[in-house]
Amino acid sequence: MVKVGLVGLKDDRDAILSVLHDLGVVQVETIQKEALQYLEPERGSDIQRTVGDQVVRFRGLKAALPATGDGAPRAFRDLAELLEVARSVPIDDEVGALKREEDRLITDRKARQDEIALLRRHAYYADRLEYLHGPSILSFFGEASPEAFEGLRPELPRDVHLVARPGQDPVLFLAVVPTAEADGVARAAQVRQVTLTTVPRRTGTPSEVLPQLESEQHQIEGRLAEIAARLGEISRAWYSTVLALEEGFAIENRKLELYTRFGAADRTFALEGWVPELERPRLEAAVEAATGGRAVLYPVATTETPPTKMENPRGIRWYEFFIRFYSLPQADEWDPTWVFAVVFPIFFGLMLGDWGYGLVILSICLWMIAGFPGRTKLPGGLRRFLTRIMSPTSMRSLAYTLVPGCLVGIAAGVVFNSFFGFQVLPTPYIDPVSKVGVSQLLLLAGYIGLGMVTFGFALGALKEYFHHHIRGAFGKIGGIAFAWGITIIGLGMIRGQLDPSTHPVVVLGIALLIAGALLLIGGEGIQMGGMGVIEVVSHVLSYTRLVGILLASAVLALVAKIVGTGLAGGGSLGGLIAGALIIFVVAGFNIVLGVFEPGIQGARLIFVENFSKYYTGNGKPFRPLGTRRKHTVAPSAAPAVAASPP
Repeated sequence: MVKVGLVGLKDDRDAILSVLHDLGVVQVETIQKEALQYLEPERGSDIQRTVGDQVVRFRGLKAALPATGDGAPRAFRDLAELLEVARSVPIDDEVGALKREEDRLITDRKARQDEIALLRRHAYYADRLEYLHGPSILSFFGEASPEAFEGLRPELPRDVHLVARPGQDPVLFLAVVPTAEADGVARAAQVRQVTLTTVPRRTGTPSEVLPQLESEQHQIEGRLAEIAARLGEISRAWYSTVLALEEGFAIENRKLELYTRFGAADRTFALEGWVPELERPRLEAAVEAATGGRAVLYPVATTETPPTKMENPRGIRWYEFFIRFYSLPQADEWDPTWVFAVVFPIFFGLMLGDWGYGLVILSICLWMIAGFPGRTKLPGGLRRFLTRIMSPTSMRSLAYTLVPGCLVGIAAGVVFNSFFGFQVLPTPYIDPVSKVGVSQLLLLAGYIGLGMVTFGFALGALKEYFHHHIRGAFGKIGGIAFAWGITIIGLGMIRGQLDPSTHPVVVLGIALLIAGALLLIGGEGIQMGGMGVIEVVSHVLSYTRLVGILLASAVLALVAKIVGTGLAGGGSLGGLIAGALIIFVVAGFNIVLGVFEPGIQGARLIFVENFSKYYTGNGKPFRPLGTRRKHTVAPSAAPAVAASPP
């Protein structure tokens, strides 16, 4: 990423900004104060306010009109043509009047529906409705549970008249209240959770009023249908034009908003921005072609930290989700997405370790990737729970990242001969719940931890070296030496090989231990180096959680199998059902555990025990000027097309 400056004529400013927008490779920054010694800061103009008004106008029309198809993308030569076409759109007043009338009618329709439902529900009152209103009384239809109604009655003033339907749940009643007592009655009803609704101000009995209300509702529905038909006609004629103009003005507005970041003279302007180094030649060629060589692009010397643009292959790109969640890398450090993409599926699969659970989770992931077909048949509570966790797009991205881990988990399940806790294959290569199997797995986890810690310190040493922090590089090398030294001594303790005279390898371990501690303290200081010594040991041992999560799931499945098969083997139908239920419930719990625990713990082992050795993060995202065009095309990409309907 390099910072560049551009100086050009104000007459070419719109053409230059169009090039920058359509290339989408430049993040425009506020011009440095050193440049403002020779230039004045640019200010907004009346045209910017005009364009902003047009954005609001056509977004409103877009929201008001029913969608009737996008139409072909359109090209506008410049802002002047965009404004000219916008002036030719004559539908604002009619659409506005129709939408206002539609909103009013929808409100009226809801009021009629509520009145009809209220009068039908309280059909026990058959007298004239006008008797319930007067200058000194207010009347309410009420609804309450029997307990709430009985609790409310003693709290009402003596001059409140009640008419209730006895023996019903809920209790429906009519309350005629003196105006002076209305507020107190409303407060008492609210405390008792009693619903009060004002009696409609209508003339006649409910049996006379209901047909009138239904007739009014029918008339409202008819008028709404007429409005919808007219809006549909307008939309078929103008909707594609509105979409193109809304997008075109939004693009112009975004370009005009950048003016305040420029420096300007009487006839020239200057801007600065970040561009990927590989894109710079293309940018120079495009600017030269658009201006006829009247603009100059030049490098800007700066000590600023550039923004970060993450560029990974498609398969690796899915794991950027985790890196962005943790912290965006800085532009001058390695993108750790590759590390996460390689290591996370292995950790996930090892902790899952069951090919039955792996197949189920893999099927769920493939269902999510396919777009959740048939999701409407899921229980509403489950759908709401899933959408509260994350959006469908994020869930689909997560599913892509879990697929390789599921495949590793299936392979590990075959090695462990575990299918929902049952052994359905020949003798396992490793039995994770046996003493020998646990020992083998713990040793494997230790070596994995040693490898990850060593790899992290190695990347950290290279980073410190390339940033010319030689002392820091020695500290990272010391971390590697200390990790290997403590591992050699630890293995010697396990094997009873701590006598240096008979096992000289122990001498090497002690030497590495001492040298590593000295390098850590010398490279990072007494406080940070001392903490680093402790962290090396804890980080290596932390990888034993790979075995802990696996064992938790395997032992839980084993217990469920023993209990379930024991109940089912009793010969009774109840025992068979109870045993199957236990196995099924535990399998479901293990599937949930198999998604969350390996995912969380696998990510944690990478974030904490590996990234902490070399990864700083807190990078600034690269946000280039540009918009993904859908309804318009760049002026240079296509000839102008008639924008108004025939």
